[in-house]
Amino acid sequence: MLAPSCDATTTPNEHAIGYEGWRVVFALFVFAVFAWGLGFYGHGVYLAELQRARGWPTSLISTATTLYYLSSIGLVVYVADIIKRFGPRQVLIAGACCFSAALAGVAEVDAPWQLFAAYLVMALGWMLMSLGAITTIAGLWFFEKRGLAISLALTGASFGGIILTPLMVELVARFGFSQAMRLTAALTVVVLVPLALLCVGKSPDLRVATQASVAQGGAAEQPWTRSRALKSLQFWTMTLPFAFGISAQVGFLVHQIAFLEPKIGTQHASLAVATTTAFAVIGRLVLGSFIDRLNQRLVGAVSMVSQAVALAILIRTDNEVAVFATCALFGFSVGNLITLPSLIISREFNAASFGVLVGLSVAINQVIFALGPGAVGWLRDLSGSYSASLMMCITMELLAAMIILIPFRKVA
Repeated sequence: MLAPSCDATTTPNEHAIGYEGWRVVFALFVFAVFAWGLGFYGHGVYLAELQRARGWPTSLISTATTLYYLSSIGLVVYVADIIKRFGPRQVLIAGACCFSAALAGVAEVDAPWQLFAAYLVMALGWMLMSLGAITTIAGLWFFEKRGLAISLALTGASFGGIILTPLMVELVARFGFSQAMRLTAALTVVVLVPLALLCVGKSPDLRVATQASVAQGGAAEQPWTRSRALKSLQFWTMTLPFAFGISAQVGFLVHQIAFLEPKIGTQHASLAVATTTAFAVIGRLVLGSFIDRLNQRLVGAVSMVSQAVALAILIRTDNEVAVFATCALFGFSVGNLITLPSLIISREFNAASFGVLVGLSVAINQVIFALGPGAVGWLRDLSGSYSASLMMCITMELLAAMIILIPFRKVA
């Protein structure tokens, strides 16, 4: 049964199982599966198959992937405005259609410019269905349980790599690359469009969240603008650390198999990656259940230090048990580094500014983490091993842990 619609004086019961927001979280979970499965992990599939089918160099396809990430940055800054203007359901459906159209395009490309065009369409889908959109939409339904809601929704990102990408690989093996992309494009629309229509309705009146913010002492706070945030130490001590931390994290994950293969072999390296992904899911679910009661900046700092420790151990050990244990330690914080920025914004800034600041933070993070894999690879080629690259990642993680704990004066 639908929860009663809330008005300006009725606070929705976020603790109730029947609260409509939990259906929205389920929908966002599935959208995250497709967004990360197709728009993040799936690029390894596209690269390998386009190389094989078209004979294009790795540098060409990698350049298209880099531009894919960079081209969505300008859009994600305004994702909250787009959701406010068109509504969450319409935005999610548009994102699904963009991904489907892009995959259909990738299936047919026979010239590099066509690949770049398809990736630009996919970038629009990524902006409408990934981190900024999912956290903003979840925030429309939740205030008290926002941390748990966002954590559950973004758990779909990990399942995108666990479920959807292997499914694409299987489809390619059975039907060939072009037909596999067409089937995946059809599956995207068939699953996501009805899901959005059934589960994502009109969000509750945001005046409820505003009242809750006032009740916590936010009555004197003025809505934050992007310009004000960019001049604020409070905003930068939250955004910059996660930009550094996620950049180091993505840099390691992209090169994880290549780094581990000489230590434990290809098959066990793949299992180590699976271990990292599994513990990313576990970490997000475990911490998400009580993160709203913790000092989230301190949790972020501890997460970054734990990843730095894991990388330091990986540099020095060839012991297989130690490798798997440290991959699990690293993975436990992978999902949380993605989730925590939006939770800190929710706690430290007024409710009316949540979507604007999330979009700005995600855009800044994406600018920096898009450079992470390239920096790791470049330093590896220059030095002849991954030790220098991982030391760079360790330095970024420790620097991030220090920045996030810098004291600031909260300005009303």
